[in-house]
Amino acid sequence: MALFIVATPIGNLGDITFRAIETLKQVSLIACEDTRYTRKLLAHFDIHTPTTSFYEYNKVKKLDYLLEELELGKEIALVSDSGTPGISDPGFLIIKEAVKRNIQITVIPGPSAVISALVLSGLPTDSFVFEGFLPRKKGKLARTLAGLGQLERTVVFYESPYRILATLKIMRETLGDIYVVIAREITKQFEEVLRGTLTELIDKITVRPLKGEIVVLFNPAYKP
Repeated sequence: MALFIVATPIGNLGDITFRAIETLKQVSLIACEDTRYTRKLLAHFDIHTPTTSFYEYNKVKKLDYLLEELELGKEIALVSDSGTPGISDPGFLIIKEAVKRNIQITVIPGPSAVISALVLSGLPTDSFVFEGFLPRKKGKLARTLAGLGQLERTVVFYESPYRILATLKIMRETLGDIYVVIAREITKQFEEVLRGTLTELIDKITVRPLKGEIVVLFNPAYKP
């Protein structure tokens, strides 16, 4: 029995590894966030392994089933819709439980939006903190940002295109007109990296709203 944590492309299908393809072909079952999304990836690489959903709203129900299958000797691959499983998705739960039950766990490394955005940013990479998605409520968001603003390291977080402008404005209110980097649609056709002060970025996004998957980065101590 073994659980394989398999990283999948965050946009460009060419970024999948040979080892990931081999693993997805050999396991008994693939647990994924959205079976429809993953099946498109599998079809592209002629992989016919059965899939089952494992996402935020069925994670409790499916967790026991997947663990039982593992303890019966099955080999299961865990994938997310894109990137490395376990980062801001329910994959963490099955990994944690597999550790408790002494189930063998192997990682098949590959794409990660966090690391890709970090190295693209030009910000210091020797020390960083990843915050996932920040709180939605303005008060809690402002308090969270104020705390992050005390760190002397690069901060990385995800944001929705529908909230990015409001978030940047709250950042400016809380942290001042600091230097920020926004990485959008990494590895995809319209990949874009925006760099500048919060005022500069707010002005740009007001004129041309952003679309797609967004990563925001800043370092309170960094002066370009």
